[in-house]
Order: sequence, then structure tokens, then C-alpha cells
Amino acid sequence: MGKVLVTGATGYVGGRLVPELLDAGHEVTCVARRPERLRDLPWAGRITALAGDVGDAESMRRALDGAEVAYYLVHSMAAGASFAERDRRAAETFARAAHEAGVRRIVYLGGLTHASGELSAHMRSRAEVGEIFLAAPVPAVVMRAAVIIGSGSASFEMLRYLTERLPVMTTPRWVSTPTQPIAIRDMLRYLVAWAELPAGADGASDVNRASDVNRSSDLNRSSDLNRASDLNRAFDVGGPDVLSYADMMRRYADVAGLPRRMIIPVPFLSPGLSSHWVGLVTPVPASIARPLVESLRHEAVCREHDIAGYVPDPAGGLIGFDEAVRLALRRVKDADVATRWSSASTPGAPSDPLPSDPDWAGGSLYADEREADIAAPPAEVWRVIEGIGGANGWYSLPVAWRLRGLADGLLGGVGLRRGRRDPRRLRVGDALDFWRVEEIEPGRLLRLRAEMRLPGLAWLELSAEPGAHPGRTHYRQRALFHPHGLLGHLYWRGISPFHHLIFGRMPRNIARAARSGAADLA
Repeated sequence: MGKVLVTGATGYVGGRLVPELLDAGHEVTCVARRPERLRDLPWAGRITALAGDVGDAESMRRALDGAEVAYYLVHSMAAGASFAERDRRAAETFARAAHEAGVRRIVYLGGLTHASGELSAHMRSRAEVGEIFLAAPVPAVVMRAAVIIGSGSASFEMLRYLTERLPVMTTPRWVSTPTQPIAIRDMLRYLVAWAELPAGADGASDVNRASDVNRSSDLNRSSDLNRASDLNRAFDVGGPDVLSYADMMRRYADVAGLPRRMIIPVPFLSPGLSSHWVGLVTPVPASIARPLVESLRHEAVCREHDIAGYVPDPAGGLIGFDEAVRLALRRVKDADVATRWSSASTPGAPSDPLPSDPDWAGGSLYADEREADIAAPPAEVWRVIEGIGGANGWYSLPVAWRLRGLADGLLGGVGLRRGRRDPRRLRVGDALDFWRVEEIEPGRLLRLRAEMRLPGLAWLELSAEPGAHPGRTHYRQRALFHPHGLLGHLYWRGISPFHHLIFGRMPRNIARAARSGAADLA
């Protein structure tokens, strides 16, 4: 087995693909802007993690050196006029670097649509990236998928929460558009296969391969005959069921044992309004919901199943929608969700590093610091710290946290609904309500970075150290804020009076929970 490069390993699909490739015997290198976010993943010790950005040619040449197959699983979910240009340049940079490194195949996962009308900006961008790879010197396989059904996927979470929380729904017209969902297990099986099929894709006859190379799949791509010796085309991929979104909600309700849902389509909900509605009802914020909603406006049904000539269907056939939902719900129930949509960076979230010194010279840095001596062992205090957020809450004035989450959701932020990936354990990169785990030193330190809408950057640190006496813990808590402009300074000064209610109560309530846990063990 040769070397394989995976971009987007911190995302939902990439994080599932890497262990599958490893189990298949491949040598895997993962490239990420912040490779430390891969540090705590179960398979981190089996890969090579490199720092790099798909838009940076030099870092990509280093990462791609020696790779035979390169997976491109990144796509901007941000808004604004520049995201498509960034995606275009990144794809072109990656394709050139792959050619210079001698990569034999690029594998790209894009969106499924055959719409001839006006596509959304995100769908146009994903199609354009596919075109770039198919026109590049390195042979490419572009797989085009619609809704991916799997525990933790953004599409599944949106479907799940809309169905579970709204027994009666007034819905936009896109709920009637046909789509062909695919189970994450089948998607991963296809992805892994392209690392194993040799150049020329021997799974099909020479005649079929030649016709495949010259057959366009709606993409205006190069037909360079010098590449006819290897597969270079797009494939439609989907499961066995073609359903409208309304059908999927009804069938989800049946599988989950819910009463039948009443769905009332209305004509006036635009994608923008729909995305804000989704952001209020589900954990998926409006910034991510919008491209998902926009993709559902157009029919997403496979026009061919040619991929079976290269990656044959399993003996029992592809996984149907109902079974995919059952598998996903079982994972959710068992708290065994390997990756979530929130594993990937949230659009608009800050990326600047935390100042390593409170006297940081990079600008103003406000701090709210609290300490406490807790009559419980450090292990019990750490158990409470690591379990913070999600269903356990934040150990201070729940109504204030809920109001802050609601306000963030109304502003298009992530709100509090993301919850936790695991009810007991955290790892670097995990989303935690409207925070993200920036650093974790098991048993000692948890540092969270705020991903709510703020006029600046914010962090929350919680730490537990052995106290001055056996069986006691020195607890320390720091809330840090780096303001952006005058609005940032005004924001901090405006909320400072509420810090005692929010941050001041946390040490006392965390101490109470730790003492309770220690008493239960006694």
C-alpha cells in the first residue's frame, strides 16, 4: 500500500475516512492548518500530521511529496464575495502541487446537482472545484453526493432536530425537491476504494474506461487524450432511495418511533429565512444551514451508477435510508459518534492564537480571574471540569447562558445547541456549545475558545492542581477577552457587572459538584 494524503481530516467525512484508510493498510499523512487539532484523535499515533494550507503551494508540495493518492475534502462554508475565489485558487494550487509531486490520482467529494438553472454560490463553487481537478494534469475522480446520512453529519443533525422538535411544520418549497441520500458507510467505502484501485482503474474493461474518460458528466472539463490511460471523470453517488426532504422527515419519524409529522409547505420562505429558522430550531447555525438549504432547492438525483463498474455494490446492496437512520441513531444513543459536523471550523470563528502571557504585547487583554480551594481530590474536580457544558450546563445562572446562546443564534452564530460530542470526554478541536476546545491537559487544564459572535476574541480557562493539603484541589478560572476596536472595549465594560453572576458562581458550583462526586465514591 502506498502513501495517501488526506486534507480536511478535522472535518466530518475526513475524520471518518482516515481510520478506514489506516485499517485498509495505507500509510496516511494528514495536512491541517492546525495539526494539533488531530492530536487527541484515537488514530493520531498512526498518521503523519503536517501543518499546511491547501492555498499555500510550498506547504502542499511538502505534504504531497511521495503521495500516490490525494484526497481533497475541504470546502469553504463561509459567506461573502471572496469565498469562491479562495476555493478556486486553493484547488488550482493543490492540483499544481499534486502534479509536481507525481501524485497519480486526486479524489474530490463535491455536491450532486444537474440543475440547469441558477445554482447557489456554494454549489457553483463546489462544481467549479470539480472542473478544476478534471482539467488538471493529474487524473481525478470527482464524486458528487447529495445528503450524507450518518451520526454527526450536518445534514443528519438538521433532519433529526427538525423532525424531533417540530411535530407540525410550515416548510419552504424545497422540502418537496427529490434528492438521493447516501449512508456515510457507503460514502466511505467509495472513498477508500480509490486509494486501492490502480492507475487505469482495472475494475472496468478498457472499452468502458475509454468511453468513461471521454464522457462528460455535465462538467466542462479538458479531454486531454494523454490522460486516457487513467480514469478522469465525475461520478454521481447516492443510495437506493429517492426521497423528498418531507419524505425523509416522515421516514425519520417512523424509524425513531415518533408520531407522524404534519408538514405544511409555504411559498414565501427564502433560503435566507429558512437557514435562520433552521439555526433557531437545530444545533446547526444559520451560517452552515444556508448552503445546506440552498443545495436542497435543486433536484439531487443520480443520473448514472457507473461507479459500480469500478467499485461494485456490496452483496446486500447499498444501505437504504431507513437503515442509515437506524445506524446513525444507534451511534447517537450509545454516545459513539466518531466525528460531528462541528468538528470542522465554524465559518467566521476566530483563528488567532491565545496570548501565552497575560501581559501580552499584542494589544489590550481583559481578564476575569477566580480561584478556590476545593475540599475534593483533583480527579473529582477534573471530572466536573471535563464534563462541563452540554446537558451538564455551565454551573452558573443557566438562564443567562441560555439568553446568551439565544442572542448568538439570532445574530447568525452557533448558539448553545451544538452541545458535546461525548458526554464525559473532551479532546482538542471538539465543539462545546458556543466554545471550542483549544487545549486540554488531562487532569489539569481545559482551555476553551469562544465561537459566539463577539467584537473580539475570548477564551475560558479552567484548571485543577493539587491543593496545599492531601485530598484538596486548587481551582483556577480565567476568562480572557481581546477586544477589537472601540466596540470590543465597550462590550467588555458593558458585561463586566454581570461577571459576578456568571463567572463568580462557577467555582462555588463546580466545588459543590466535585464534593458530591467524591462523597458518592466514599
